[in-house]
Amino acid sequence: MKNDNHHRILFERPNLIELTPKFTVVDMHFHSHHSDGFNTIHAIANRARELNIGIAITDHNEIKGAVEIDGYKDILSIPGIEITSLEGTHILVYFYDIESLKVFYENDIEPHMGHEIMSSTALDMEEIIRRARFFNSLIIFPHPFSGAYTGISNHYFPVERLNPIFDLIDGVEVINSENLNKWNLRSAILGFNLDKCITAGSDGHRLVQMGKAVSYAESKPNRKAFLNAIKKKKNRVIGKEIDIIRKVTSNGVKLRTNIKNYPDLVEKNIKYGYTVINTKSKAIKDNFKRSLNGRIKERQKKYRAL
Repeated sequence: MKNDNHHRILFERPNLIELTPKFTVVDMHFHSHHSDGFNTIHAIANRARELNIGIAITDHNEIKGAVEIDGYKDILSIPGIEITSLEGTHILVYFYDIESLKVFYENDIEPHMGHEIMSSTALDMEEIIRRARFFNSLIIFPHPFSGAYTGISNHYFPVERLNPIFDLIDGVEVINSENLNKWNLRSAILGFNLDKCITAGSDGHRLVQMGKAVSYAESKPNRKAFLNAIKKKKNRVIGKEIDIIRKVTSNGVKLRTNIKNYPDLVEKNIKYGYTVINTKSKAIKDNFKRSLNGRIKERQKKYRAL
């Protein structure tokens, strides 16, 4: 299905009643009260059961929710975690079994945690990917285009650093219902250009958001078959951004958790601000040099023509 991503991405509200009898459908990005979500795992499991979809609990730097929902054997759950790198950028890692997620978390993430659950880890993006690659996993960049530094397409990662990183991961999340439409469209274009795996998820923090963006495939309703379908680029994604009122409500839920993390957020924003200024300053200097060199060459041509 090379370069066929544009046929696999649909920006509209999912009709789960039509999709679920034909496909395995999973919301690949959802948060519980174990990080910055509002709901308990019990409530999340009940809602997933009502919608007849699978769910990936991808809490920030935490796996308690993913482990807990693994106990609901009548629900398809994909073990996962959303890790915050040293740069403040997010990355999703999914696993084929819960034990692998536990080992990865206990050995590779927990020892490098920040002061609060929402703080950055001490691992840069390349190191997180390197550690995740020791496992049978699916590595995805969520909301690659988003506010400030949480998406991978930010000023911390210039092209010379970003391109090698893209070679290391499996794919990108091309629809995130919490994101802005313009950023989702850019994420979809990125997914198309990279010709890698694509996923979609609500990035939900409340039950009402669940299923607003989903990944689906003609596969058996189990983790191995579904994750393999994504890796082989045989899945599709569908979703739409939530309205502004629900965005405000969701942000309020996240703010409650982020209050403890406020000093870390301030520090991140200051550092990122300096990075943006330095990047733009360098770009201005480079443009000036190119313009000056162009003028010099033009004058040299005219001189030689005399």
